[in-house]
Amino acid sequence: MAPEALLANWNAAWRALGVAPADNALCVELQRRYSEPRRHYHTLQHLGECLTWFEREQALAERPGEVALALWFHDAIYDVHAHDNEIRSAEWARSAMLAAGVQPEAAERVHALVMATRHDAVPEGRDAELLIDIDLSILGAERERFDEYERQVHAEYAFVPDEVRLPRRRAILQRFLAREAIYTTPRMHGLLEARARANLARSIAAMA
Repeated sequence: MAPEALLANWNAAWRALGVAPADNALCVELQRRYSEPRRHYHTLQHLGECLTWFEREQALAERPGEVALALWFHDAIYDVHAHDNEIRSAEWARSAMLAAGVQPEAAERVHALVMATRHDAVPEGRDAELLIDIDLSILGAERERFDEYERQVHAEYAFVPDEVRLPRRRAILQRFLAREAIYTTPRMHGLLEARARANLARSIAAMA
């Protein structure tokens, strides 16, 4: 997603909440976070892909502005050595929204949406279901992009020895494959479910 499109999406999300950020400093800071050199998958590429899906599917959202901001913040803090990335990202989202004058109830809902991106969480409500489907859209990407994604994830965890990293990664992918359905929203399920299962099975086999 081009910089102008990112900014347009950012401003539209705030407008949907009835406020406008004082300047673009926060948008710039978030883009800087997603551009950190230690990141390989959780980057501006991932953010842009998520926001592109959101713009296609936003009619499904009950509160589109909240879903968009949750996507902006969902990987705002990303440290492969930490176990609190989601909570720190969620708290940043909530505090930024409150500082901008958003109603506390909306800020709490966005906090909950960001927390729903922990992949052991069960999404509750239409907005959470849409958010998670968008975050997992990479699993159903075309083969070339999915294979790039796998290389990017392995690069983020390259410090972990192969004999540890590969079985852990395989187990994560197997958990997705074991789900009754990877995608909850009907259109994304129809578009991505079969390809995601093929991608996952292929990647699992390659690491066996």
